[in-house]
Amino acid sequence: MKKLILIICILGGAQLSAQNSIQELLNAGVDDAQTFMSSYFEPGAAGALYAVNAGWYNSAKAKNFLGFEISVIGNASLVDDDKKSFLLDVNDYSNIRLASGQYQVEVATIYGVNQPDVIVLVDYMMPNGSTQTLEIELPQGAINQTLDAVPAAFLQGSIGLFKGFEFKARFVPKIEYDEVSTNLYGAGIQYEFTSLLPADKLFPVAVSGLIGYTHFAADYDLDQTPIQAESPNISTKLSSFNFSVIASTNLPIINFYGGVNYMTGNAKTNLNGKYTFTEGVLQGETIQDPLRVKNDVDGVSATLGFNLKLAFVGLNASYSFQQYNAVSVGLNFGL
Repeated sequence: MKKLILIICILGGAQLSAQNSIQELLNAGVDDAQTFMSSYFEPGAAGALYAVNAGWYNSAKAKNFLGFEISVIGNASLVDDDKKSFLLDVNDYSNIRLASGQYQVEVATIYGVNQPDVIVLVDYMMPNGSTQTLEIELPQGAINQTLDAVPAAFLQGSIGLFKGFEFKARFVPKIEYDEVSTNLYGAGIQYEFTSLLPADKLFPVAVSGLIGYTHFAADYDLDQTPIQAESPNISTKLSSFNFSVIASTNLPIINFYGGVNYMTGNAKTNLNGKYTFTEGVLQGETIQDPLRVKNDVDGVSATLGFNLKLAFVGLNASYSFQQYNAVSVGLNFGL
């Protein structure tokens, strides 16, 4: 359970085995640590945003006035191999060099694993004028293994309003587990254009548009730090907007739906706390909340799915073609 919460939490942040290495990189200076974190977390931010953003709809047909549906939705965005590493070029850094003597090397993102370990060296000046060298092992990926999918799960409710409008809300109650706390919420509005026409009398097809917003936040208190710190904490916030045009059949039992979507969002990952440095280029300094990383993501996707309904119980599944292809499955209850 803890690993699942950490994966969901950290895919815009960091994880247990990586946290020490990330903090140790501060010994190379804030700018170098920020440069590394941006590349290390960028695929995690995108994968997490696509995961929490999926599953907004299972039909283009708006519900009748006060008709409702409660859904348990599980999503997973799929991670390709090219998202598991990035090229580290020492020319992009001011104070680090590779212990191997190379100038460029592929290193793990939050999805990957360094095999073998990658060591960087930081040269810094002591108060007496001598030069010291610090060795830092670069962080591995989430939970020290490669990830092939990013999970997300939540409850979603829909209710029919008037004249083709349908309101949607999604949430996960606040979860606290050991040092981790998470919560998710979102809201959307769907409008059926074909509600203005007698289309259902001519052919059983509906067309609608949807706008949805999702917000996910996670906090992870660091109980062990390689650098002297007060109230160390990693916080992650994901925010995304989804815009969709949807078409679906309108049949009694099984229906098929598809949509063209545009998602735009960002992930903000912060390393909080007051850090006092006893070695490295920041030796003798104290810095408050040293790292702020923001990754912006946007892209167009296409979704195909089906919806099976028997009485008041339904099951839907869809696949979205996008930068991180996503699978969504929903169990639905309603009238």
